[in-house]
Amino acid sequence: MNQRPAVAVLGLGAMGHAFAANLVKKEFQVAGWNRTRARGEDLAAAGMQLCDEPQQAAEQAEVVLAMLSDGATTERVLQQIMPALKPNAIFCQMGTIGVETTDKLISQLAAARPDVVYIDAPVSGTKAPAENAQILVLASGDRQRAARLEPVFAAISKGARWLGEAGAGSRMKLVVNAWLISMMQGLAESTSLAQQFGFTPDELWSVLEGGPLAAPYAKVKLETIRGGDYTPQMQLVWALKDAQLALSAAEDQSMPGLQNIAQLWQQAVEAGYGEQDLAVIYRFLTGKE
Repeated sequence: MNQRPAVAVLGLGAMGHAFAANLVKKEFQVAGWNRTRARGEDLAAAGMQLCDEPQQAAEQAEVVLAMLSDGATTERVLQQIMPALKPNAIFCQMGTIGVETTDKLISQLAAARPDVVYIDAPVSGTKAPAENAQILVLASGDRQRAARLEPVFAAISKGARWLGEAGAGSRMKLVVNAWLISMMQGLAESTSLAQQFGFTPDELWSVLEGGPLAAPYAKVKLETIRGGDYTPQMQLVWALKDAQLALSAAEDQSMPGLQNIAQLWQQAVEAGYGEQDLAVIYRFLTGKE
């Protein structure tokens, strides 16, 4: 018996493309769709069925992975594919779309297609970890009904943390990204201060290395700052979106630090830095080219 379910991947940006590529490598039957068809042509050459409409991909899949840019796009695509979903299919939402939209989509799918399982499963990780199947899935929903997802998660990630009822994954993702964004801002400011005192990013890391403050993420971003190559692992504009989603979901006045960061990062996006890696906030702060 083939234990690999047929999978549709909706959204072939950096993360969705990595998911589809890993599934094809592991010999899953994969159909994919992206608004810009060119994003999937290399995958089609590797064996993925590239579809012109999302419902074409979804109608043949037992598991549908959605990795789309924002909540509005995800809602629109879900409405499009809902009638086409197979009986008892699994719809797995993996983008960062916030709490309000997540709860709305869970409710909509339950009302229209109660046979379909909604799994809320955003991921912790960026482009390179996704390409190497090293992301962590923050899964939530009815795990028993979604057992067919297990081999899919095994193919695209290093594992899944199951966090409770559907919606918990999106809430934890906002917590994780609030921490990541705050860490990146602190690292940029600390590196700027080090530079003012005549220290290099390598010298800063040499002091952190081996101690409790030596987060691997900090090392990666210090290397990015040192090299000055801000090819995006996570675009600044998407990190800003996540900060705004966290602020929208949080209680009033509970996150003044993140509020200040979001205002600053908005200025950086408006200054033209949005499509570069979020570590480019260092360049915005210092004016270093």
